[in-house]
Amino acid sequence: MPVTGSQRHLFDIPDDVTYLNAAYFSPQLRAVRAAGLSALDQADSPWKISSEDFFSPVEHLRTVFAELIGGDADGVAIIPSVSYGAAIASANLDVGPGRQVVVLEEQFPSNVYPWLAALDRTGGDIVTVPRPANGGWTAPVLDAITAQTAVVTVPNCHWTDGSLVDLAAVGEATREVGAALVIDASQSLGAVPFDTATIRPDFVYGVGYKWLLGPFGLGYLWAAPQHRDGTPLEEGWIVRSGAEDFSGLVDYQDEYAPGARRYDVGERSTFHLLPMAVAALDQLLAWGVSDLAAAIGNVTDEVERKADERGLQVAPSANRARHMIGVRAPDGLPEGLVSSLGEHGVFVSVRGDSIRISPHLYNDESDIDRLFGLLDESL
Repeated sequence: MPVTGSQRHLFDIPDDVTYLNAAYFSPQLRAVRAAGLSALDQADSPWKISSEDFFSPVEHLRTVFAELIGGDADGVAIIPSVSYGAAIASANLDVGPGRQVVVLEEQFPSNVYPWLAALDRTGGDIVTVPRPANGGWTAPVLDAITAQTAVVTVPNCHWTDGSLVDLAAVGEATREVGAALVIDASQSLGAVPFDTATIRPDFVYGVGYKWLLGPFGLGYLWAAPQHRDGTPLEEGWIVRSGAEDFSGLVDYQDEYAPGARRYDVGERSTFHLLPMAVAALDQLLAWGVSDLAAAIGNVTDEVERKADERGLQVAPSANRARHMIGVRAPDGLPEGLVSSLGEHGVFVSVRGDSIRISPHLYNDESDIDRLFGLLDESL
């Protein structure tokens, strides 16, 4: 059913807090917290944890996440961070001398450092796409793709201000030159509809604690079928064929479990985090990402309107994602702005030279009124 009305009652947010910082860290859903507490109670009694508990919850989480992105569960790996996902992708894609990896200017560093390290090992160059004045990344990214391009690794939207990349168009261009598309979707999965069949990425990964509303320390990777027989970062026991038989673990196996499971992080069966992650994804599926995005978009549209009234700068709506928005002041931002707002119970981030405003279903126009009332005193 479409999202109607505030969903604040599903979160544990004090009445005097205006939280507009979901891109930093999601407040916890009450259902997610309850799932975690229940799982901790179970961990107090390890004699109640069976060998099956190491496998079934992980497989269920794969299935739920695959549904969210329009992919298949065999392509899903459980990872701890974006840097881990980027390390997997960079270890399994060919670059080499004379080849290029395309990134955005001021891209989040966890999706830059692993590629720089890979290029140090193999040769090749980074191509950095300059930030466009109007926030429209797609055209300059397409211009940067050439016959020398080996990998394009970009987000769906820039983490500092929500400015948009058309992943379907970029994916088509990368395939035309035989390059790979790798996506850090940390700032969009769960808030922007994503369909692997349309975008056709080689790898996509993201953290679970932002727009996916889950716990810190658990993230996701999806690998296209042609990359599922690659080299993992770890050689753990649990990703091997037949690992469910604990009595047979001394019979070492060369064969991996099917699909992208070989890329799972060791100790993936985090008994307290898995139920929290499932509860979060279940809620996102119940809302529907498209409906959620439209509801959050109504709030960011109000931010855009109020910013325009004050002569502040934002990317045009056609060039930004609907769930987050960066606001820039012509004369720059004052020192200590975030701390000053926080003292009044309003929470945003400053990333680069923009105030990053990232609301969710617990926000409405009254929160935006409160924010701009304070900004009028500060800018």
